[in-house]
Amino acid sequence: MTAAIRPRVRPLAALAVGLLTVTGCAALGLERPPTAHQPLPTIDSPSPTAKASARSDGSTLTDDQARAALITETDLGTPWSATRGAATWRDGLLKATTTAGECQRLLDALYADELLGAPARVAVGLDDADTDAQLRYQIGARRPSDVDAALAWLRTMPAQCAEFTATTENGLVEDVRVVEAPLPEVGDVRQGLRLAFATTTSDDEQFVLTMDVAAVRVGEDAFALTNAGLGDVPNDATQLAVQIGALRLADVRKQGRALV
Repeated sequence: MTAAIRPRVRPLAALAVGLLTVTGCAALGLERPPTAHQPLPTIDSPSPTAKASARSDGSTLTDDQARAALITETDLGTPWSATRGAATWRDGLLKATTTAGECQRLLDALYADELLGAPARVAVGLDDADTDAQLRYQIGARRPSDVDAALAWLRTMPAQCAEFTATTENGLVEDVRVVEAPLPEVGDVRQGLRLAFATTTSDDEQFVLTMDVAAVRVGEDAFALTNAGLGDVPNDATQLAVQIGALRLADVRKQGRALV
């Protein structure tokens, strides 16, 4: 059984109180103007007569089908809702640098939402209003062989980046831990990770960003997701999103083949 990450973490309620302190927020860059927004990737509107056909990335999905394969807040249920914009912790905690070899590539992929090695074809963001967690789900735009290579690389992260330090843009040092995370037995190839980013401000405010990562290939298509938030992020939403996402993508692919 995979060991769970046990970072230095205070109860979520205590973390929430810490986020309300001006010094802690300023140090982490967690303050955000009401109008701040980071759009998620979108896809061009398809032709009304578009049918399934092989794309240069190997996908057999039309743009409408790719959009239909996304999960929604209805799939996850309460308290999930459509995102209000990029989570405040993305720039404050996730945007960081390290000298630990391949770990920088991992940090860059997480921050850029390019777990499969390229920008998403279509993506959606969902927020958990109760915990301020954010789930970002994307349909990839890469050939199956490239997806498998990206999954194989992710599989090496628990060994190559089990524990390392990174520095945020605000100069805070983070202790980062990476372990393998189990996923439902869906799709053709899959990989899951669980990460924890722990840091302490100059005022002794402690913050821990917990992140679930999952990537799955289903035939010629693939999806990836991150589910992250401050404190302990329940894994059930990740498991459900992977399960529903794989089944929906397979179903959309099946329907697409029937139209050819």
